Amino acid sequence: MGNKIQYPTPNTLKNLITWRLLAVLALAIGTGLLVIFTNTQSTAVPTKTLYTEDSTSLSIPSPKSHPLPPTLAQWQDKTNSGDYFSQITTTQVGYLIWSQFPVRVYVQPPKAISSQQAQAWVNSVLQAVQEWNAYLPLAVVEQPEVADIKILRKAPPLQISPNNKIPRARSAQTNYELYTNNKVLLHRFTILLSPSQSGNYLVAAARHEFGHALGIWGHSPLQTDALYFSQVRNPPPISPRDVNTLKRVYEQPTSLGWP
Repeated sequence: MGNKIQYPTPNTLKNLITWRLLAVLALAIGTGLLVIFTNTQSTAVPTKTLYTEDSTSLSIPSPKSHPLPPTLAQWQDKTNSGDYFSQITTTQVGYLIWSQFPVRVYVQPPKAISSQQAQAWVNSVLQAVQEWNAYLPLAVVEQPEVADIKILRKAPPLQISPNNKIPRARSAQTNYELYTNNKVLLHRFTILLSPSQSGNYLVAAARHEFGHALGIWGHSPLQTDALYFSQVRNPPPISPRDVNTLKRVYEQPTSLGWP
């Protein structure tokens, strides 16, 4: 880096704070660490962290298409329900597509409740996971360190919208992060489900957030879809439109899974 960073003289508290912030920024750049924060727009566009495990710099591969997973390749919508692919948001690495299967899922057993309640919570979450397993190969693992998707019973951080300074509680949130392993660009997810959710609403929240984690990085405008943008009184199951959208996502190019 040819240019030398000039720090302000910390004569005042304001200058001192500025100096410290610049020092932290310089350290992050010097170590090759890049962290990207974005405003959360509902549950589908959360904070994203970009970093690398096996090098000090991250070079994003050119987007290419992966073969369709057999379960999606065989999927046919006989009702011609359509999709909401136009609502899917692309990312700095293209579409959030898994290319290594089965996708490994870890469900953390809650500790702050009774063992019976904890098992009921895990069973509800696993029900949603099993529903998506019909369309993409999934495997439940017991070690969080090997998981591609981790699901936790934890309240998401409060959200402050740009036009409203009052914090707003959320029932769930999905985060992803990018990393490299053996020079291959990969990603992994963390899903937070609020402890206030139970019963059918818990299953619906887990079903919805898991759809995001599988690649549906956006929301449906129809209440009959699992990825509808808001919680409804009678949560719907995974719809043909949800699967049609998922299939179209997996037909797109991505930088993920490529060296």
